[in-house]
Amino acid sequence: MHHNEAALPKTPQDVHPPRNPTRNKFAFACAILASMTSILLGYDIGVMSGAAIYIKRDLKISDVQIEILLGIINLYSPIGSFIAGRTSDWIGRRYTIVLAGVIFFVGAILMGFSPNYAFLMFGRFVAGVGIGFAFLIAPVYTSEISPTSSRGFLTSLPEVFLNGGILIGYISNYGFAKLPLRLGWRVMLGIGAVPSMFLAVAVLAMPESPRWLVAKGRLGEAKKVLNKISDSMEEARLRLADIKDTAGIPQDCDDDVVLVTNRVQGEGVWKELLLYPTPAVRHIFIASLGIHFFAQATGIDAVVLYSPRIFEKAGIKSDTHKLLATVAVGFVKTVSILVATFLLDRAGRRVLLLSSVTGLIVSLLTLAVSLTIVDHSRTTLTWAIGLSIASVLSYVGTFSIGSGPITWVYSSEIFPLRLRAQGVAIGAVVNRVTSGVISMTFLSLSKAISIGGAFFLFAGIAVAAWIFHYTLLPETRGKTLEEIEGSFGNFRRKNPTPLPPPLIGDGHVQLRTNAHTSVDKL
Repeated sequence: MHHNEAALPKTPQDVHPPRNPTRNKFAFACAILASMTSILLGYDIGVMSGAAIYIKRDLKISDVQIEILLGIINLYSPIGSFIAGRTSDWIGRRYTIVLAGVIFFVGAILMGFSPNYAFLMFGRFVAGVGIGFAFLIAPVYTSEISPTSSRGFLTSLPEVFLNGGILIGYISNYGFAKLPLRLGWRVMLGIGAVPSMFLAVAVLAMPESPRWLVAKGRLGEAKKVLNKISDSMEEARLRLADIKDTAGIPQDCDDDVVLVTNRVQGEGVWKELLLYPTPAVRHIFIASLGIHFFAQATGIDAVVLYSPRIFEKAGIKSDTHKLLATVAVGFVKTVSILVATFLLDRAGRRVLLLSSVTGLIVSLLTLAVSLTIVDHSRTTLTWAIGLSIASVLSYVGTFSIGSGPITWVYSSEIFPLRLRAQGVAIGAVVNRVTSGVISMTFLSLSKAISIGGAFFLFAGIAVAAWIFHYTLLPETRGKTLEEIEGSFGNFRRKNPTPLPPPLIGDGHVQLRTNAHTSVDKL
């Protein structure tokens, strides 16, 4: 293995044409199809915001039951993400995406035919498991099929489609609102079965992940896929060599099918992640958990789900004006995520993330101050209302341009192949559980310490997030997925450069050798 490395290109610039490569259309199409599974979660968020009004009237349930109904999906989905991590190693990434669509289809049908609250909650559970599957597998698959030159752009697409799903949910609310009470909300929820079945069928046209194929010993199929999804034949050769290296397959092995020991497929993965991690794996694991936790703990779900309540507290009394302000939030969020997709592979993950969290801190502090002033004022303060709206728009904009998409891009590309599915699954669980806690406690929190106090708390968490990201998250832009592992375990703040000097020498090889040795010992 060592004698081949001297002949390999040293940096991504050696692999790609200088600076204006055309995007690989096949990889782009595959990434779009996989990312569209995120529409399922976005649709659920959007449609439930409006459907809840009619569900409450029809089923005659309390506000507490509505709050549980809306937020519980975030506690159900980690179950699906956890299962999907292992399932994707057993049956492949592609069929796991198909399974996600099928499970959500069943959940949507159950919700659409719900006769009572208990049955509706059961439908939410099934749909939540399907969402959890999609939530995990979309970024994993996309990162594994994306060329290095555009991996950030393509891996951020799930977040784009998440926002698209929210807009589709709003459109569904508007379109079916005039139906009879008992029928309207059921159609809103049940119609979600349509995109899920479309996705389940369309995904069958995608190739399997080349990293999964190599891990299964199917080298011939992996070569064909890599030739299609790489920017050049040279890059395809390099990617195959890196994957074979990580999977423990000799570089001189040219057989189409080889026998790979079970350990490559995950034997000892949980031990290596949790009990006996190498310094690099420990660093990667902490980085993944932290970026997922802080993405949600800084309050994005509180702002998105309860923006009408926030605007009401700010002094906006008219329902029409609250709705317009909420629409503006959705518009800014969508535009910002589109901007982020084009900056990820240019500015780099680290710069965008730190800039984003800085924006969150400023926005949250401004929002907290303005809401506190309004709360203690006996007169209507137009400037404070305007400042509150501007702060909310600034918050969702800065979140979507960095913290939102980079969380999934970063966590899906830093894990080595043998740990990737389970590692991302744990991150997804942390993400959804934190989201569920925030969304189901925000109203109680704002009553306990005031709504301004709640955002002061989120601002404090954002400061902690900035320190965490600055200290523990190295740049990954421009590196192959296999090279990224070498950036962890010995990272120093003083060296955050996006494209560091080549690390393919003895130190990089030694790190990989140590990682494989730790698995062998298990």
